[in-house]
Amino acid sequence: MEQYFALLRQCPLFQGISPQELSQMLPCLGTRHMQVKKHQMIFRAGDPARWVGLVLSGAVHVIQEDYYGNRSIVSTFQPPQLFGEAFACAGVASLPVSVEAAQDSTLLLLDCQRVIRTCSDACAFHQRLLSNLLHVVAAKNLLLTQKLSFLSKRTTKEKLMAYLMEEARRAGSPTFRLPYDRQGLADYLGVDRSAMSAELSKLRRAGVLDCKGRDVTLHKSIS
Repeated sequence: MEQYFALLRQCPLFQGISPQELSQMLPCLGTRHMQVKKHQMIFRAGDPARWVGLVLSGAVHVIQEDYYGNRSIVSTFQPPQLFGEAFACAGVASLPVSVEAAQDSTLLLLDCQRVIRTCSDACAFHQRLLSNLLHVVAAKNLLLTQKLSFLSKRTTKEKLMAYLMEEARRAGSPTFRLPYDRQGLADYLGVDRSAMSAELSKLRRAGVLDCKGRDVTLHKSIS
C-alpha cells in the first residue's frame, strides 16, 4: 500500500497523519484492498453497513433504486474520496443504497468498527482519525443539502442550470468537465434523459452554453 500513501494523505480522513503512522494504522483498521471493473457492484442495498470505502483510482456511484427498479445516482466519488462512512458510523444494520463502479477502480475498504473504536494498543492516531471523520461526515451533509437545492427546482431546465452553475463555481472557471455521462447526470438530477438532452440543445442554441461530451462551457446567464 506504500505506493498509495501520498494519495491517502490527501484524503480528509488521514489529514495530519504521517506516513509512519499510516504504516501502523492500516493493519489496525482491518483494511482490504479491492479492484473492480466498470459496472461491477461493490455493495448492494441490504448488505451489512460495515465498511468505509476510499477510492484510490477510478470512480464509484452510490445508487438508490425504488420498488420498480428505477434508479437515481445519489452521489459519485473519485480519488481520494470516502463513501459509506455515514451508514457505517450510524450503526444501521444494512445499507439502503448500492455502490457500483463507474469505471475500473481500485478501492481501500476500512472496517468502520475499528475506525470508531480505539484498539487495545491505544494508538495515538485514533483521536486524530475520529476528529477527521467528524469533519468528513459534516462536509458530506453539506453536499447532500446542496443536492436537495438542485432537486427542489421545479423544471428540468432549472435543475440543470443550478447544477451546471455550481460545477462552474466549484471549478473556478466557466469551462469544466462533468463527472457524469448524460444518463448519469439525468439519474443524479432525477429527470428524464431525453427531456434533459432537449434542454441542453435549447441552451446551446440560445448561446447559454457549449457542451461536447462531458466538457461544458457556460457563456451567459439564463433569462
